[in-house]
Amino acid sequence: MTAYKDLSKEELLELKNGLEAQFTEVKARGLKLDMSRGKPSAEQLNLSMGMMDVLNSSANLICEDGVDCRNYGGLDGITEAKQLLADMMEVPKDNVIIFGNSSLNVMYDTVARAMTHGVMGSTPWCRLDKVKFLCPVPGYDRHFAITEHFGIEMINVPMTPTGPDMDMVEKLVSEDPAIKGIWCVPKYSNPQGITYSDETVFRFANLKPAAEDFRIYWDNAYCVHHLYEDKQDYLIEILSECKKAGNPDMVYKFSSTSKISFPGSGIAAIAASEANLKDIRDMLKFQTIGHDKVNQLRHVRFFKDVHGIVEHMKKHADIMRPKFEAVIEVLERELGGLGIGSWIKPLGGYFISFDAMEGCAKAIVAKAKEAGLVMTGAGATFPYGKDPHDSNIRIAPSYPTPEELAVAADIFVLSVKLVSIDKLLGNL
Repeated sequence: MTAYKDLSKEELLELKNGLEAQFTEVKARGLKLDMSRGKPSAEQLNLSMGMMDVLNSSANLICEDGVDCRNYGGLDGITEAKQLLADMMEVPKDNVIIFGNSSLNVMYDTVARAMTHGVMGSTPWCRLDKVKFLCPVPGYDRHFAITEHFGIEMINVPMTPTGPDMDMVEKLVSEDPAIKGIWCVPKYSNPQGITYSDETVFRFANLKPAAEDFRIYWDNAYCVHHLYEDKQDYLIEILSECKKAGNPDMVYKFSSTSKISFPGSGIAAIAASEANLKDIRDMLKFQTIGHDKVNQLRHVRFFKDVHGIVEHMKKHADIMRPKFEAVIEVLERELGGLGIGSWIKPLGGYFISFDAMEGCAKAIVAKAKEAGLVMTGAGATFPYGKDPHDSNIRIAPSYPTPEELAVAADIFVLSVKLVSIDKLLGNL
């Protein structure tokens, strides 16, 4: 295929006419397609329906420690649930607290506690003149929304194929005591699907922050979300690396079963050092007497152990893999060699990250919407919704049916082509 930039003005105009005719045809179909968020499909949700049957009115709801799960108590979760999520997070169960249904909620609360009461005795952030966070970009919009909500200044750190730019992270963290944290999605990152290399994790564990209350917010949301059995990324465990490096308190590790069981009714957890967990418990006891133990028990009885989760995730992969491959196939077939976009083929996670020509992302998303395809807003993968290059678009293939996805991918590439031609014509 000839790259668009090598075409003459006449060739571009001729190409545009043909593509516009196709676009008009698609638009006339009055489609309503949604590729905006990483929501599991109904088919995926159906995989966990057996969870509704593991507990009933005649079930024994006493957990292995003798606690009645119907009653109050158990601030940090039942032992079986701690063991289940600890094994999934690759940490000892004594380093885990189980929360409610959402790890996002846990992250929000963790930042809120630091704002109002400080971290392990340090000055509450609300009393400081300035609080800053490092934000690997492109990244997860809801992370950035939390820090923006609390008025925390966010600093973009570019992502590389091996994780965040660690030269920049090391320099900033060591020089500026106002930098209190960094958001990380270390495995199958949102949206690029990148897994941090061994060296990146090692450098994180060996950071020398100027702030004593600096923490790595390690959101390992996709720790078991592989697409392939024979091709899987491996991530070094951060908690043990921090301990080895003499920085045991430097990381909060988050995870949940949100995209494993039911997104609205899963269980979430934080893993951290004993000192961090004591600090969290001391404040958590004012907030709750304990989270939903019946739901914790339901998860344990359904999955039994981490091997049950692994087998369950293979079923998810069987549904997700063809969707990812269908989108990648359309991108390669329709855009390969045209020089108007690039993308990463991930081995897991929930997203495909697409980089359009500079200044085109917002127009592409708007164009797709014209034809009935809703996508994540351009700029969402950057703090304050501002992509400095207006080029990154997050594609979420999970929710549409395979048939809808084929049409959605066609609309997307058509939109990319039309907007790119307009951009090139405008440069002539």
